Amino acid sequence: MAETRPVATATAAKSSTSVQPKKKSNAISWLAPVVCIVAGYIIWRFILGDKSNFTNPDLSGGFWPKHKGPKGGLVRMYDGGIIVPLLLATFLTVITFVIERLMTITKATGTGNIAEFIRKVQYHLANKNVDQAISECDRQRGSVGNVMKAGLRKYKEMISNTELDTEQKVLAIQKEVEEATALELPMLEKNLVFLSTIASVATLLGLLGTVLGMITSFAAMGSEGGGGAAAELSKGISEALYNTALGIGTSAISIIMYNIFTTKIDQITYGIDESGFTLTQSFASLYK
Repeated sequence: MAETRPVATATAAKSSTSVQPKKKSNAISWLAPVVCIVAGYIIWRFILGDKSNFTNPDLSGGFWPKHKGPKGGLVRMYDGGIIVPLLLATFLTVITFVIERLMTITKATGTGNIAEFIRKVQYHLANKNVDQAISECDRQRGSVGNVMKAGLRKYKEMISNTELDTEQKVLAIQKEVEEATALELPMLEKNLVFLSTIASVATLLGLLGTVLGMITSFAAMGSEGGGGAAAELSKGISEALYNTALGIGTSAISIIMYNIFTTKIDQITYGIDESGFTLTQSFASLYK
């Protein structure tokens, strides 16, 4: 009896995981912000700051032409200053990662209802039809299906295993599910940090731009004096507030989309946890 225990341990050691790491590049995490900063400056300098948009353009050109007399309301955003291209960059970055996360999480959700998928797998397992349960995972094509499929492969392997006891088999299935889950969840949460960070930074950048605009306006008021100074001050404040509006708007979009994505991820995570519980409980009850 004492010699059978090492055999079981050796068998368990040979039973390697079928889960393989997913090798995917995350170049977008550094490429997108750089491209968005460049795009933000191009929009501010060459589209909003086009000389045809002003009654008194600065023909000298340069990095930051001092155009005056914007012809339209949106063009006034140019007078918000050098913080505006940074705010445009944060806005474009949010849009980029919203699209990227939307595509990833939609793919991870798979096809059909997750709860209905788990019920179908439970039905097949109750009838001891593991192959049909695996076919359901192939049709689901999401993160829950991937984790369930990895667990079902180990489940099928443990059915024919005669050297491990039931408790060890259940632990082997549970470990397989945990390893598959550890590979799926980081993929779902990747790049969400950009949305959460921009949610705070965009508002602060907007306030910074507004404060800088106010400083410039009050400085102009002090140098000119008279009624014209008051008009210049009100004009400067209105231009500076474009920074606040753009910062708050970007922050609001970022917060809303971050909460939507985390809710979707929580639903997928719950489905993964339920699938693992389904496999272990099914095996423990059917193969005592």
